[in-house]
Amino acid sequence: MPDSENGESLGTVVVAGAANLAIALAKLAAGLMSSSSAMLSEAAHSAADTATEVVLFAAIRHGERPADPRHPLGHGRAAYLWAIVAACFTLVVGAGFSLTHGWHTITAGESLGDIGVSYLVLAVSFAIESVSLWKALRQLRGEAGRWRVSPGRLLRRTSDTVLKAVVLEDSAALIGIATAAIGLLLSQLTGSAVWDGAASIVIGLLLLGVALTLIRTNASLLIGQAAPRGLQEEIRGELVAHPEVEAVVELVTVMMGPGQVMVAAKVDFRDETSGQRLELASDQVERRLTERFPEIRQVFLDPTPGRSAAEKA
Repeated sequence: MPDSENGESLGTVVVAGAANLAIALAKLAAGLMSSSSAMLSEAAHSAADTATEVVLFAAIRHGERPADPRHPLGHGRAAYLWAIVAACFTLVVGAGFSLTHGWHTITAGESLGDIGVSYLVLAVSFAIESVSLWKALRQLRGEAGRWRVSPGRLLRRTSDTVLKAVVLEDSAALIGIATAAIGLLLSQLTGSAVWDGAASIVIGLLLLGVALTLIRTNASLLIGQAAPRGLQEEIRGELVAHPEVEAVVELVTVMMGPGQVMVAAKVDFRDETSGQRLELASDQVERRLTERFPEIRQVFLDPTPGRSAAEKA
């Protein structure tokens, strides 16, 4: 991705990671004091999110490494691999603990201790998570404006796995905090541990959904997902607009990393184009594409006869 966007994603991940670490410790202390299943699940939730941010930080740094002879197309896809690892951690640690601990609380019961501090921790956590989510949403809106799409559509289609992970995890965190508070309140009012255990299970299901969504998204990008259709059409239009180009026979785009696109095209150049003009035209096309679309990192053009020329041959 462009350096400015990469730096913004790095800042987003650092803010989210610092917030989650502080919140995890506070929730753990409150959970131990209150013996609340939902609070301990929330502590596991924040701990999983903290580990995720650490992994995503490593992913950004690894993806910044330049291309080398062994990896001629760069290391951008490493971000998707590390994002899958992070999502698996959320799945096992966050969702697994919350679901099993919640079920144990429902079946075996629990004796709540001092839960006043739990409400305080949840309120502070909600405020901190809101700040982290606000920063992520500000970045999302900025990128959506640049691509001229809605923030929701960009979130579904973005190749910036770091931004997507932070937005989804912070949103899940806010819902989880509200769920934990409701579970605690109902358990306090009714004297039944079922509500607290049920809240823990809801938090686990929430984490399960986020983890599976991120795994599916990053797996598609790791395999080799095409650039958004709108970008493909703009690239095709830029190619056809060159005076030496007759038509674009085939266009292939691949996301090589967050905000990194590779373009390969079979281009039908005009029959009268000489070898020297063909080389010049290819160089001009590449420069025009990379200047207009900074996310394009590699361009490969294959002069190919068009359908009519192939039929005549």
